[in-house]
Amino acid sequence: KKEESTLEGTSVTLSYKYPKLSRSDSYFWYRQFPGKPPEFFFSHLGSEEKLQSLDPRFSHEVKAADKQIDLQISSAAVTDSAVYYCAVKPTVTGNNKTLYKKLQQHSTT
Repeated sequence: KKEESTLEGTSVTLSYKYPKLSRSDSYFWYRQFPGKPPEFFFSHLGSEEKLQSLDPRFSHEVKAADKQIDLQISSAAVTDSAVYYCAVKPTVTGNNKTLYKKLQQHSTT
């Protein structure tokens, strides 16, 4: 686990490295507050360069050469304290049929 900390009111950057990252990928940020389920709060929709953020203090930068996505939080607050997750689309690879069989087998035992 990697933790980032900053003073309230300053900026903090959270970085996510993905070895197959390209600028045309779509990605989604989620955060999980203590005792709560993960919630969606930010996305980048591939080459369209469209952003959806629920809070204007959040911005992003795609560093394709570094295979890295940075999420910046300006004017960080104690209430931003959470576990942050990044998912790149597609998030599931491999044989979906095999995955389904395993899930079905597991649920019947």
